[in-house]
Amino acid sequence: MKKLNKKNPAIAYTIVPKDLAGHLFQVTLTVDAPSADGQVFALPAWIPGSYMVREFARNIVRIRAESNGQPVALTKLDKHSWKAAPLKDGSAALTLEYEVYAWDLSVRAAHLDQTHGFFNGTSVFLRVLGQEDQPHQVDIQKPADEAARSWRVATALPELKARRYGFGSYIAGDYDELIDHPVEMGDFALATFKAHGIWHDIVVSGKVPNLDMARLCTDLKAICETQIAFFEPKTRKAPMERYVFLTLAVGDGYGGLEHRASTALICARADLPSSAAPKTKDISDGYLQFLGLCSHEYFHTWNVKRIKPAAFAPYDLQVENYSPLLWLFEGFTSYYDDLMLVRAGIIGEPAYFKLLGKTVGSVLRGSGRSKQSVAESSFDAWTKYYRQDENAANAIISYYTKGSLVALGLDLTIRAKTAGKKSLDDVMLALWERYGRDFYHGAGRGVTPAEVEALFDEISGSKLKSFFDKYVRGTDDLPLAKLLAPFGIKYSDERKSAKPSLDVNPGRDGNDCKLSTVHEGGAAHRAGLSAGDLLVAIDGLRVNATNLETLLGRYGVGSRVTVHAFRRDELMEFEVELQGDRVPAVTLALEASGRKGAGPLRPSAAR
Repeated sequence: MKKLNKKNPAIAYTIVPKDLAGHLFQVTLTVDAPSADGQVFALPAWIPGSYMVREFARNIVRIRAESNGQPVALTKLDKHSWKAAPLKDGSAALTLEYEVYAWDLSVRAAHLDQTHGFFNGTSVFLRVLGQEDQPHQVDIQKPADEAARSWRVATALPELKARRYGFGSYIAGDYDELIDHPVEMGDFALATFKAHGIWHDIVVSGKVPNLDMARLCTDLKAICETQIAFFEPKTRKAPMERYVFLTLAVGDGYGGLEHRASTALICARADLPSSAAPKTKDISDGYLQFLGLCSHEYFHTWNVKRIKPAAFAPYDLQVENYSPLLWLFEGFTSYYDDLMLVRAGIIGEPAYFKLLGKTVGSVLRGSGRSKQSVAESSFDAWTKYYRQDENAANAIISYYTKGSLVALGLDLTIRAKTAGKKSLDDVMLALWERYGRDFYHGAGRGVTPAEVEALFDEISGSKLKSFFDKYVRGTDDLPLAKLLAPFGIKYSDERKSAKPSLDVNPGRDGNDCKLSTVHEGGAAHRAGLSAGDLLVAIDGLRVNATNLETLLGRYGVGSRVTVHAFRRDELMEFEVELQGDRVPAVTLALEASGRKGAGPLRPSAAR
């Protein structure tokens, strides 16, 4: 680990929440030794973990430079970079001052108003080209606004001249570390627990009446300790000195973004546990979803933040970084997030199989799975997965969901080939030992697709090229029923074909029913309906946002109905032959006779 020069960092930022109502952060950046040829600065175009170019520099609304109190000319080079004119005094420091508009209520960028402030470094800290490996200091100042009089700061950044949770100066060893620690400020709920000796903070911003922080601590502690022990079964040593769950509770929301020692989360406040609710061991669907999200982002502490694809080591933050391996880094994380809930004792086997069945059903629902492999989906994340349109279900496959099924398939395959002595757990541990454990200590590097496949062959003792050709590079559906059967797990798909359907995903437009997706080959598609059409009537009876299923329930499969719909401002008529519901209804369950290890629910015999 790089030793920090805490006395005189070469790069120093000051960030002030300047205008809460106007959503403006003011940032001052001072460079002690700017390039003699003219210093170049750039703001990242994307944030690691969210694979889409977002052009964060578009939110810089004002920028200027000076040295020794005199203005310095700035020339904009492209959409996200500027060059300062060479300084006459070669020993002088260069200072930039700029304002950033922060009104993106997500985990990816920056947000500021009278309720709280939040930022990722990629949204607010200009990079000093050529000096990224220098120590970076940031002074986080308290807003002058009366609404912020009791605000605190939450971040995993090491303190320099600040008390923990306080405003003041923080330090990072280099630019990459600086932008990998998001910052939350405001009046937040806070609780702390230890997981295998490491302090973990839970920060919850937003109004959440009767928030049960004690239950959150208990459940997250179990998840974190299970994952730490998974990657370090002998030492139980976490790869960070402290970890922070930064959670924003809103009326309706869901999302997370991983960082090396923290995660930024957004959730519906109703999903968080209430201390006023009756005490029960049951977990609501909303709370289970939140714990699954926490488990997912925490697993990323190892898988993607330290075990990385070669294309991300290092990141090029100005352009797309293409990798065909997101099925492993996101898909495998999606596989383990729910599995860790079982191994931590948060949920039982029936609940886990229910979650797994939903994942299988979501993969089988869209015809895009027959057109795009998970390797292609990974590579095209920048242009397809993160830029989905109304035809996405018919054109693409998610490397999250099918990637998790690939993980399941590989896990079961390895267990079967080694008689339970090895599993996917052993592959993950080998990836950690060879590529991840020393990544931030100067000895780590990214893993290539060829190395990934060779590692699976090594652990399984078999050649798995056929598996990769069919299910990773190819578009075949995984034979899950066949793979699960030897472990005493029954797989069934009982589609309710007697239920009449248009085979669409209905959405809302006010109180109207607007088609969000029309599935390829379904009744609506064959009749000529399109995504975006606003349904008006079926056989003369009005359709609204809530009664489509009820109206269709009056008919049988094969019935012909007349559908009126608006496309833009034109009323159109369609003759539709209703078909049986094609939505997968996948269930998985342990058979009464013989557990045979229950597959992935248990670690392999070697562990």
